[in-house]
Amino acid sequence: MTPRDRRILSFPAVHPCGDISPPTLLASLITLSQSVCNFQPQFFPTQRRNARETIRQIGILLVLLQEIRDRGLSIPHSTILCLAELHFALQKINFLMQDCTLQGARLLMLSKSQHVASQFRCLIRAVATSLDVLPLQEFDVCAEVRELAELVTRQARKAKFEVDPSDARACKTLHNVLRLFARGTEPDLSSMQGIIDYLQIRTWTDCNKEISFLEEEISLECRDRDEREVPLLSSLVGFLSYCRGVIFETTEDINQSEGRCSTEMTPLTLTLLTSVNPEDFRCPISLELMTDPVTVSTGQTYDRASIQKWLKAGNTTCPKTGEKLTNTELVPNTTLKRLIQQFCADNGISVNSPSNRNRNIVAGSPAAAHAVQFLAWFLTRRLAFGTHEQQQKAAYEIRVLARTSIFNRSCLIEVGAVPLLIELLASASNDKPTQENAISALLKLSKHPNGPKNIITSGGLNVILSVLKNGISLEIRQVAAAIMFYLSSVKEYRKIIGENPEVIPALVELVKEGTTCGRKNAVVAIFGLLLLPRNHQRVVAAGAVPALLDILVSSDKEELVAESLAVLAALAENADGARAIFEGSALALITGMLRSMTSHAGKEHSASILLSLCVNIGAEVVAVLAKDPSVMPSLYSLVTGGSSQGAKKARFLIKVIQDFHETRTSGLKGSSPPQERSLNVW
Repeated sequence: MTPRDRRILSFPAVHPCGDISPPTLLASLITLSQSVCNFQPQFFPTQRRNARETIRQIGILLVLLQEIRDRGLSIPHSTILCLAELHFALQKINFLMQDCTLQGARLLMLSKSQHVASQFRCLIRAVATSLDVLPLQEFDVCAEVRELAELVTRQARKAKFEVDPSDARACKTLHNVLRLFARGTEPDLSSMQGIIDYLQIRTWTDCNKEISFLEEEISLECRDRDEREVPLLSSLVGFLSYCRGVIFETTEDINQSEGRCSTEMTPLTLTLLTSVNPEDFRCPISLELMTDPVTVSTGQTYDRASIQKWLKAGNTTCPKTGEKLTNTELVPNTTLKRLIQQFCADNGISVNSPSNRNRNIVAGSPAAAHAVQFLAWFLTRRLAFGTHEQQQKAAYEIRVLARTSIFNRSCLIEVGAVPLLIELLASASNDKPTQENAISALLKLSKHPNGPKNIITSGGLNVILSVLKNGISLEIRQVAAAIMFYLSSVKEYRKIIGENPEVIPALVELVKEGTTCGRKNAVVAIFGLLLLPRNHQRVVAAGAVPALLDILVSSDKEELVAESLAVLAALAENADGARAIFEGSALALITGMLRSMTSHAGKEHSASILLSLCVNIGAEVVAVLAKDPSVMPSLYSLVTGGSSQGAKKARFLIKVIQDFHETRTSGLKGSSPPQERSLNVW
């Protein structure tokens, strides 16, 4: 078991099985003792004195155990229970030593100094108790071995395991700093510097490892539903985040690849475009983000657990509207569920833990909240008044800080980080690190509900467009496309973006030459703009159809192909878009997609394109489909296994093809295409 397979300061020791042979148990005891003795006290950031004493005493025990082994002494079965208890205690000591030296756990272990010291004391006394009841008289032992056992027992009982005075002073300073943060008072920087120095956290990377460790502990707390430690852990994260941004001025040791544009981005999805307001994701009853949204007969949506509780209480009305429910059927709202899952993925929120969702929207403790607020002010001042190096470092810090939670993004937006980042980005046309950090920070902030508004009102559209067209690297350009996606998810901005004559052509250009991630971001940004009908002609005119058809031919990424099909399906609903697809000789390609796509979404988008081509182009398309023997079986599979919307489209397309066959059979010529109004049934 590695240290991160368990919670810190938890000791999941197991008792040896009852039928274990004495030699095997002795060998395991020796191995455990050697493991403890291999720890080096000088590598303990805290608890050095207690670690040294523990190693010394277990070292004496190791000599005793090795003497028993080397002398070939017989071990009576009557001693198995005592030795098993000793084994149990040694396992726990080994876990404790691992935790004291665990990378990233320095600050947490300092904050728990008293508790850790008590653990050393209890476990060494457990060793003494096991040896005290060990019936050495049943061993054929010499006087030297008996004296060793007595020495271990005596030393273990007499030893004082207390908090080292230097640890106690540093721990007191730490808790004083946290109390100041909790009261909304910015602590003296020298006090925080002293704690960082004491723990030998010497670089930005060291500090970031501490933060990552604590954030993982918080997620483990929530996963295990034991959240008593969350306020302390959150406070420590806030303290370290402040230190990371304020104390560590240099970026020389920062591993920039950790957040490279190509790897840090959450994959975008078309479904997110229908709504980005997190308030719409809350259950009207519990006010929590819904994990299993269901719709009742009045059309209102609730979290399944909440509405079931409401109904079980004997209520027969809709909680939100007060209307009487005609039935108690709960229809899963799968679209909304996907939206919520994507929203949570974008914002680092655990879908399964309500408390974790809330903590990402509000800080985990008052100390954490104020620490982030102070840091946000500091970083914003650096953006406004700092040197170029300080501005770049501030942009990177914002990029990292905004990755963590909605609360952090809110703080940064509230203090005016967005306009300053846009200004920095505008001035960084030939500076790759600054451009990369500024655009990535803006991406994180664009995910906040108020982010798009801040970008647009600060004049950021043209700056983002410039990066989209002329960014120093493809990775940077793809981040700009992702921001366009979030901007286009706001209904009122689709007109502004679409009317800019350069945005859509720039997105289409990225579809043609971008990386897989960049092409995907451009595709979904285009889809967002297509939600405004007047943008359809602009997208077609920019040459989007050939670029999207090329993805269908050349890409082996099914998700990208499915997203491209979705955009083509949207374009095909318009006569110009349908004509462009048809003239691109795409009919055979789309029918092939209907047949070969493994995802239901891809198949449904393909069926939608074919149906729109039938409506907008007419009998010329229907005749081709009617001759293809693979089309009808693929459509029938959608009728039985697709979504309700996909099944409706498949049924209608089947009817169109069947009507064509019947018309031909009856000898009539020139069958008319289905009427466009028929599509209104969806």
